[in-house]
Amino acid sequence: MSTDTDQKREIRLAAGDAELTIHPANGCRVASLRVGGTELLRQGDRYGCFPMVPWCGRTGEGRFRNGGVTHQLPLNSPPHAIHGTGRDTSWRTARKGGSEAAFTYELADPWPYTGRVTQLFELTDDSLTLTLGVETYDDSFPAQAGWHPWFLRHLDGGTADEDAVRLDFAAAAAWQEERGADHLPTGRRIDPRPGPWDDCFGMPDGVEATLTWPGRLELKVTSTAEWAVIYDEQAEAVCVEPQTGPPNGLNTAPRLVTPIDPLEIRATWSWRRL
Repeated sequence: MSTDTDQKREIRLAAGDAELTIHPANGCRVASLRVGGTELLRQGDRYGCFPMVPWCGRTGEGRFRNGGVTHQLPLNSPPHAIHGTGRDTSWRTARKGGSEAAFTYELADPWPYTGRVTQLFELTDDSLTLTLGVETYDDSFPAQAGWHPWFLRHLDGGTADEDAVRLDFAAAAAWQEERGADHLPTGRRIDPRPGPWDDCFGMPDGVEATLTWPGRLELKVTSTAEWAVIYDEQAEAVCVEPQTGPPNGLNTAPRLVTPIDPLEIRATWSWRRL
């Protein structure tokens, strides 16, 4: 049983020497992941790891169609709508234990359809599994779901180039979505190119990426999703974002949530010391 106090305060999970902090009132984001006392995520109200739902990345000019109806979303990253409404919403704590927790929120304006989003966290001493589910209460609608983690480029405040995280996802990336001047995919698939990236990659066999902090830690991101946005243009952090479709996918690759077919995505971060 959850309370209003549970909804507002931070939720802490622990397993072995892994500690996870979740902020339900701030978009149900992971505010902190510490392994052996070392923080892995960039700190700050905008960072950590937030859910992208009911769409991921940019929706072109904030517009999408469902059948013959066109909907307009607020342009929170003009000229586009970005990253969904879940990160700006206070979530309800549905249950919590020592190493697992579940949260929900009700889809509402500015999203034009009713439904529920559920997010689960399962922590072990060497992994974190995240699950997102989207269900409708009434009409079917297109939706996407995923996560936007900000992994620190350097651990413990370091700055040396030789200690910076190494990112490898080449084996899983079958193609790169060509990015237009408007930051939306053009619809053309190209061979993966060297970074820096703010780009979407198709991974039809599932997302797999490895982040390695030399001599410290290796972390693997795997997911049932078939798309990932890689963002490494920031000095402080790098992002590996599993998601159920590409940017602007509400228009170009719609996946309908129906009363009998909800949308679900799962991702696991697993780590080992080096």
